[in-house]
Amino acid sequence: MDTIFAQATAPGKAGVAIIRISGASAFEGCARLTGPMPAPRLASLRTIRDLAGEVLDTGLVLAFPEGASFTGEPVVEFQVHGSVAVVRSILSVLGQIPGFRAADAGEFTRRALENQRLDLTQVEGLADLVDAETDLQRRQAQAVMTGELSNRVQAWRRNLVDAASLLTATLDFADEDVPVDVMPDVQALLEAVADDLKVQLAGAVAAERIRDGFEVAIMGPPNAGKSTLMNAIARRQVALTSSLAGTTRDVLELRIDLQGIPVTLLDTAGLRETTDPLESAGIDLARSRAREADLRIWLSVDKSDVPPDVDLSYVAQDDEGRSSGISGKTGRGVPELLSQIHVILSSRISPDRLAIRDRHRRGMQAAATHLDEAFAMIRANSDIELVAEEVARSAGALAEMIGAVGVEDLLETIFSRFCIGK
Repeated sequence: MDTIFAQATAPGKAGVAIIRISGASAFEGCARLTGPMPAPRLASLRTIRDLAGEVLDTGLVLAFPEGASFTGEPVVEFQVHGSVAVVRSILSVLGQIPGFRAADAGEFTRRALENQRLDLTQVEGLADLVDAETDLQRRQAQAVMTGELSNRVQAWRRNLVDAASLLTATLDFADEDVPVDVMPDVQALLEAVADDLKVQLAGAVAAERIRDGFEVAIMGPPNAGKSTLMNAIARRQVALTSSLAGTTRDVLELRIDLQGIPVTLLDTAGLRETTDPLESAGIDLARSRAREADLRIWLSVDKSDVPPDVDLSYVAQDDEGRSSGISGKTGRGVPELLSQIHVILSSRISPDRLAIRDRHRRGMQAAATHLDEAFAMIRANSDIELVAEEVARSAGALAEMIGAVGVEDLLETIFSRFCIGK
C-alpha cells in the first residue's frame, strides 16, 4: 500500500502548517528529508532538505509508530512555517519519493477505519465535528466521535447475542443440562434493548436537526417588515427591502448560531392573492418551505388573519414607533423574539441524541422492527428458530450501523465529503 501525504492544515498563508505522512514507508522516506527520525511522540527540531540536499525549511518533526497513530500506520508530521512556497516545496519533494503519493480526500480517516482505529459511526462523528459551527453541534459530534454511540450499539448487540445463544441452546441441546424455558431470560434481554432503542429513536429527529440546523420561517403579508426583521437579526443587509409590495420573490436563508443551536431563518414572500405569475410562484414556494419548517413566525400589521399553524405571531411596529410590537428598523422586540425561538427549540432537544444521521435512525428502526417481530412470535408461541432469526436480523441491522457489514457502497459517499489531509 502506498504511503500517503497531505497538508493537514488549511491551505494559504499561516504561521504554521502541518504536513501529515502515513504508511509503511513513512519513517524511511521522511528520514531522507530530515535525517534520523526523532524518538516516538517527541517533537524534535530538524532541518528539512530536498533530495539534493537543499534546505527547504526548519521545523518540528513528530513520529508515531504503527499501532500508536491516528491511522494505525507509521505516521510522521512536519510542523513547518506556513508559507505557501515552503509547503508546496515539501509536498513536491515527498511526491518524488518512490511509493509516496498525495492523499485523496478523507484517506487518512479511511485508513483509520480499515485499521480498526475508528468504526463507521466514529468516522461520521469526526466528519460532523469538522463541520460543526455551534457548540451544540460540537458536543453532539464529539460524543459520537469518541465512541458513545459505538459503545451503546455494542452493548445492544451483546444482549442480542446472549438472547440468540439461549435460543440456540434450547434448539441444539434440549436433552442436556440446559434450562427448558429460557424465554423469560430472552425477553428480559430483548426488552432492555428495545426500550433503549425507543429512547434513542425519540431523540433522533432532534439530533438530526442539531446536525443540519433547525429551520424557522418568517411569514406574513407583503410589506409587514419580514426582510427588515431578517436584516436586523443578521446585523447586515441580507435581504432587499422596499415599500413596494412583493419585493421578496424567492426564499432567502440566514444561518445563525442561536446560543449554541444552529438555526436557518427563512425570509419568505409576502402571502396574498396575485395575478403576477412570478410572485405567485414565490408565494407557493414560501408556503411549501413554511410547512416543512420546524417553527413558523407570523409578522403582520395587526392581529387579524393569523394562520392556525403558526407558532408565534407578532405585530410589526410602524415607522412612527406606534404599537408595542416588533421592529426590524429600531430593533425593538428582536432580542425577545430570539429568546422565544431559543426556548421553543431547546424544549425539542432530547438529551438522548446519539443517532445524529438518518442512516443511524434507519438502522435503529430496523433493529427495533425485528425485535417487535420477535416479541410477536414469542406471544404467539411460534417456532424458536423463527424467533432466533428475527433476533439475528436485529443484531445484523446494528452491525451495519457501525460498519461491521454491508456498507462498502456507503464509504465512497462518506469519505468524499472529507477535506484533503483528514
